[in-house]
Amino acid sequence: MSNKVIYAIYNDDDILMDAVKKTRAAHHHIEEVFTPFPVHGLDKAMGIAPTRLAICAFLYGCVGISVATAMMNYIMIQDWPQDIGGKPSFSYIENMPAFVPIMFELTVFFSAHLMVITFYMRSKLWPFKEAENPDVRTTDDHFLMEVAVNNNEEELVSFFQSTGAVEVKVIEKH
Repeated sequence: MSNKVIYAIYNDDDILMDAVKKTRAAHHHIEEVFTPFPVHGLDKAMGIAPTRLAICAFLYGCVGISVATAMMNYIMIQDWPQDIGGKPSFSYIENMPAFVPIMFELTVFFSAHLMVITFYMRSKLWPFKEAENPDVRTTDDHFLMEVAVNNNEEELVSFFQSTGAVEVKVIEKH
């Protein structure tokens, strides 16, 4: 089975956006688009679902505030209660206003750090990962759309040339 893909290279982001819309309208599967800078609206044009990272951030924040609450309750109330300024620590609820900054900081800490880890795992950006950039020009001033070939190579080449591609290559992908 061949793993052929087409690399359609464009030199303008507006032409790329039109080509992505035409490609989706023609029901061709876009594997990936490589750009030198973020192109506003490209994810929507490609049909990529919205990110769920915000849901993860909320859940990680809940973990952070739970850890903060449990930690402060154990340290300040159960393990080593202190009489500070004549105010003994009888219960967590009585002392909670003093603990709000710690709860906030641990919520932000857990949310931020675990979101970064989740993003790297979801994006498959492992340490020492080799770059997957198919053409060096995409880091400078060109845009590349990668589309899978399904026994329609000639048709796709002519299709992408008609969308304004400056170069169309058929590549055997490993």
